[in-house]
Amino acid sequence: METLVLSALGIGLIHSLAPDHWAPFASLAKAQGWSKKKLLFISFLAGLGHVGSSFILGAIGIVLGMGLARLEGIESFRGNIAGFLLIGFGVAYALWGLKHIRDQHFHLTKEQMITLWTLMAIFVFGPCEPLIPLMFLAVQHGWTGIWLTTIAFSVTTVFMVVAQSMLAFMGFNLLPQHSLEKWSHVMAGGVIALTGLAVMLLGI
Repeated sequence: METLVLSALGIGLIHSLAPDHWAPFASLAKAQGWSKKKLLFISFLAGLGHVGSSFILGAIGIVLGMGLARLEGIESFRGNIAGFLLIGFGVAYALWGLKHIRDQHFHLTKEQMITLWTLMAIFVFGPCEPLIPLMFLAVQHGWTGIWLTTIAFSVTTVFMVVAQSMLAFMGFNLLPQHSLEKWSHVMAGGVIALTGLAVMLLGI
């Protein structure tokens, strides 16, 4: 059991290194002028939703006696859809930024709030692929094993989502501010779209 929990910690860490776990949040935070506190809250909430959606699917599969292969097929389908949605979101946001490029100062608007919750929804919809196989491996230890494995994986994943988003955000803040300000939304959209494309092409 200890080996499985330690494996869940390690797999959660490695899995979370994928850029779609942090780049979209950091780039949007930079473009929209979020505070560190807001980025922390949003990335934490998104991380919980990300692992939570796969846990619910895995738990339903275990209770109903569904095979791992079938659930992995569902997760793969979710991953492809989420990748396309991330690319589409990034392109749409970049175009929105171009539309408002003449504005010297960007203010938080209803449209920007919609983009935030859209990104959140895409991330929550996106699968946390390694979690379900880990849950199936833990079945031999009963629901206690499933919970311990899920918690170990989830704590690592959520921590990495928050930490990497914060580090990337602070890195973005080191870039020249004034010269890039009006292009921030366009660049954020580009980063998000490229992240989605990279994840789909590399299969991460």
